[in-house]
Amino acid sequence: MALSDRTLVCVECGGEFIFTAGEQEFFNARGFSNEPKRCRSCRAVRRTEQRGGGYSDQPREMYPIVCAECGTDAMVPFRPKGDRPVYCSDCFSKTKAEPSDF
Repeated sequence: MALSDRTLVCVECGGEFIFTAGEQEFFNARGFSNEPKRCRSCRAVRRTEQRGGGYSDQPREMYPIVCAECGTDAMVPFRPKGDRPVYCSDCFSKTKAEPSDF
């Protein structure tokens, strides 16, 4: 059976989009029985929202540390575990720039 491009309507934005023959072949190869309900851009937005990616309205939680290199107080966007040194942004940049001894 020859597949041909089909025009579908996005349930999210109401816009029309093309479900290409190539996409249909991909869906069939993967065993997907349903055709897409959303256009490419609405799928991308939905995927980002479901993964928790992108920017949110809430500020990022920051944690106080004392830099292992220079001893200054700083804030980092992760909870330090205590088993590895944590650096302020300046010392971290210097550390990343130095070649490792591998």
